[in-house]
Amino acid sequence: MVEYLRVGVLQKPHGIHGEVKVYPTTSDLDRYDELKEVYLEKGDKRIATEVEQVKYFKGLAIVKLKGIDTPEDMIKFQGYDLMIHRSDATPLGEDENYIGDLIGLVAYDEFGNKVGVLKDVYETGAKDVYVFAREGKQDLLLPAIKDCILKVDVEAGTILIRIMKGLDD
Repeated sequence: MVEYLRVGVLQKPHGIHGEVKVYPTTSDLDRYDELKEVYLEKGDKRIATEVEQVKYFKGLAIVKLKGIDTPEDMIKFQGYDLMIHRSDATPLGEDENYIGDLIGLVAYDEFGNKVGVLKDVYETGAKDVYVFAREGKQDLLLPAIKDCILKVDVEAGTILIRIMKGLDD
């Protein structure tokens, strides 16, 4: 399981005081009100900082981070992921997983055949869509519904799937 979870991606600076527009990658935008210690991450670089202020505008969070006081300071971090430590994450409900824990799971079909590796999860609003990378084939996209995603075992690193008719054409 991953130690840090992405809650957003830093976009362009906003205003003259070093604030930044953040594209949320969490389903609960109000979650930003609770953020205190966060991490800016890109590649193998991770920088700890604190959230000083949050406001909202057109579905984005506008965040002021400690020590970043001008647009010029902020532009250096454009494109960085906004991360939190797992211990600060919102608790999950039953049958829920953090996306970061799902990426890399090996998928097997209901007959025991290896299908591929989960490489991404698209959050569509209605149901998530799981994207499986397959060797020598086009990616397989499956809706995150109980008929397709039969069992997720994060500890074992596997996911059991059923490819319903018409989804692998």
